[in-house]
Amino acid sequence: MKVVILAGGYGTRFGKLTDFLPKPMIPVGPYPVLWHIMRTYAHHGFNDFIICTGYKSEMIKDFFHNLEIYANDYTIDFGVEGGPRRTIHSAGSFRPRVTVAYTGQETATGSRVKRIARYLGDDPEFMVTYGDGVTDLNIADLVKFHRYHGKIATLTAVFPPAKFGDLKLSGHRVNAFAEKTHGSGTYVNGGYFVFKRQILDYIKDDAACILEKEPMERLSVEGNLMAYQHDGFWQCMDTTRDLEFLQKAWAGRQAPWKVWEDDYQD
Repeated sequence: MKVVILAGGYGTRFGKLTDFLPKPMIPVGPYPVLWHIMRTYAHHGFNDFIICTGYKSEMIKDFFHNLEIYANDYTIDFGVEGGPRRTIHSAGSFRPRVTVAYTGQETATGSRVKRIARYLGDDPEFMVTYGDGVTDLNIADLVKFHRYHGKIATLTAVFPPAKFGDLKLSGHRVNAFAEKTHGSGTYVNGGYFVFKRQILDYIKDDAACILEKEPMERLSVEGNLMAYQHDGFWQCMDTTRDLEFLQKAWAGRQAPWKVWEDDYQD
């Protein structure tokens, strides 16, 4: 099953950082957050990716074109006959198949999915996620759930990370004080979708078509949208504060989303 990653946005909340980098290429540790997302899928056996690009697409293309060099030590010998010869040392187990597809700079999420339909081949199902959210979700279980209920679409429902503590008041008196905890509040859409191919019929051929608006709303009304509830770790990278949390977790070798077995790299 192919994995479509929406990686075309501007990331305007990051200010000057995204003047130079597209948001999915912002590094967490030595690799961009996009790489972390892909490693999660690959850990569960899904290695065929379609990256929907837009803003600074050339940087994403360059990263995957040179992934073996970026991810490994290598030797390049300019003295051999016939031109330079490159030797990759200790190539890792992560060897994905990646299609990088430019889907426009101003294109909405639904339209990006519509524009890569030709790369899906004849596959009856595919997955979609955003290029800025990491999780310890068991994606194989998500797919099993999707196939079990038989509907067109499945989203992953998650608890957003609590940013502030909870206060319970009676007038000016604090009756209860609770420091911020994970899992409070209500479920939200965490991305990590599984779709039957029929989803493409719900998406208009219009650059302004937002996946989370009319297509998902229509599926919901029809009873064709189901939610897989994930109570584990999930974190989107919306702000510099989120980025700092992810970077510190990685640097401290305590990244909850790191479900693959390779050693941490600084």
